[in-house]
Amino acid sequence: MRHRTVAELMTHDVVRARHDLPFKEIARLLAANDVTAVPVVDEQDRPIGVVSEADLLRKSADRADPSGLVPVPHLEAWERAKAEGARAEELMSAPAVCARPEWTVVEAARLMEAQNVKRLPVVDETDKLLGIISRSDLLRVFLRRDEAIQEEIHRDVLQETMGLAPSAVTAEVRQGEVALSGSVELKSLIPIIQRLCQSVDGVVSVHERIAYRTDDGRRPHNGM
Repeated sequence: MRHRTVAELMTHDVVRARHDLPFKEIARLLAANDVTAVPVVDEQDRPIGVVSEADLLRKSADRADPSGLVPVPHLEAWERAKAEGARAEELMSAPAVCARPEWTVVEAARLMEAQNVKRLPVVDETDKLLGIISRSDLLRVFLRRDEAIQEEIHRDVLQETMGLAPSAVTAEVRQGEVALSGSVELKSLIPIIQRLCQSVDGVVSVHERIAYRTDDGRRPHNGM
């Protein structure tokens, strides 16, 4: 059982902006490639930040309303500096939050969540840009066929990891939802099996109806 890696899911042909790219060229770059953000790189092609549509729109939001009806919003000093920026390195959000190609989808998703970002530039051991991975890329694991998920659960979880006979526990997968049935010797094995199945890429939910022969979680009665 293994998680898909960032290298398997990332976009390799990355649209990027040089650190000195002017504002209007950035806007053209985003529009021409139908993307909402691009990594900003230095002379060695190392990501130093990310510039997005939101970064560019900050300039418009900072402008006074000619009618005088809409007040100019209060901006922090760093927001003011970005609003007044004219080049990628002045407009970008920095530093760049990056991923490594060998990371699993779980590691990449956790970093996106923790940093509240929608995409991660992917770099090698020298910090050179290799690709980019987005939320939509990570969601591709849920496009796996039910048959592939079911095969992985039977082979990697139930047989190889848990050491169960093929007839002991079976899994049926429909739309990524796993239904487990069968029986095991110890009750304590059931939550372990369920947890391992939940970790398989593409699984949406796991429901179990597994019987057990021994409740190894009960404490023996000592008569006191």
